[in-house]
Amino acid sequence: MNRSSTRKITAGAALLLATGLMVGMWGARTARAQAAAGQGTTAPGPLAEEKFKNIQALKGVPADDVVPAMQFISNSLGVECEFCHVRNAFDKDDIDKKKIARKMITMTMAINKDSFDSKRQVTCFSCHRGAHDPVGVPIIPDVEPQPEHDPGNAGGTPPAATGPTADQILDKWAQAVGGADALHKITSRVEKGTIKFGEGQSSVEIYAKAPGKRLSVMHTPRGESLTGFDGQAGWLTGFGPPRDMTGGDIDVARIDSDMYLPVEAKKVFTQFRVRPPEKVGDRDAYLVFGLRQGHPPVRLYFDEQSGLLVRLVQYVETPLGRNPVQIDFADYRDADGVKVPFQWTLARPRGRFTVQVNEIQQNVPIDDAKFAKPAGPPPPPPPK
Repeated sequence: MNRSSTRKITAGAALLLATGLMVGMWGARTARAQAAAGQGTTAPGPLAEEKFKNIQALKGVPADDVVPAMQFISNSLGVECEFCHVRNAFDKDDIDKKKIARKMITMTMAINKDSFDSKRQVTCFSCHRGAHDPVGVPIIPDVEPQPEHDPGNAGGTPPAATGPTADQILDKWAQAVGGADALHKITSRVEKGTIKFGEGQSSVEIYAKAPGKRLSVMHTPRGESLTGFDGQAGWLTGFGPPRDMTGGDIDVARIDSDMYLPVEAKKVFTQFRVRPPEKVGDRDAYLVFGLRQGHPPVRLYFDEQSGLLVRLVQYVETPLGRNPVQIDFADYRDADGVKVPFQWTLARPRGRFTVQVNEIQQNVPIDDAKFAKPAGPPPPPPPK
């Protein structure tokens, strides 16, 4: 791996890889609860201005929502943190773009409050469309545009699909992976393989244990990047000291760590809606929206022929908009009587990576201590 590839890992891809590796074989990430100004109920815990220095535009927002909000700005403008922030001194106001960003946040919130009854209809992405300069002129597409519905809205705008019901599709999924009895015979899983991102490639190991424990370990030239969940609490290292998961991230990790989702999906979601089939690659796939009160919809795509889950799209709620993440599952193989995807690709607006499993072992002993948060470096000595 050359130096430029290593630099890409440490700068832009570290957070993507560290958080994305929590995605399970079957796991469907639930979205963060709506907890922004005018966007829903307020989550418990400190507010942004109580945890971070020099918070202005996001005062009153839960502290746990600040980083996802910054990720939404990065996704919407196609920029990295240093576009607005001084490296390692994020509270400073030395860059004018940061002051402009505050004005834009205030502007969009005011538009939504005054014109849309505080419902978030206008976001950074409405004008920027992935570029730091906002788009003011309609773009001529390279091909004939096709009508499509809003991927973040499952409110009934698209026409209802004809064909199997949601129950029938989900039941076929459960049977396609081997059925409830076969799934519940699997109590642990260890996978080893490679993870590819851009020009880079590293080895990766994923450990899972029922009920609800999961650990991923990515080996890079900079060291190990770990993401873990012990059934109650989660943490990640991201090439540095371990950091605790907070807020909705814990709920996300709990769902991701569910090894039995194909037979428990009806317990996870309170309602399902079937939409017209769509293409996933060269395959026709049934589209099912999984709904839960207070959460964005989750899109689940099932291969029409096999019934297996081939794509999952989720939206993570932030004070400024929804961050999407898409996972494509492929290379299903039989492993001890259950179908397991040996390849999956996780994509976000700012990057993607692909995990290819080369070795899998199931029902092997895994000590619970493996999922415990590692000790951080000792604190620096007090000044003399």
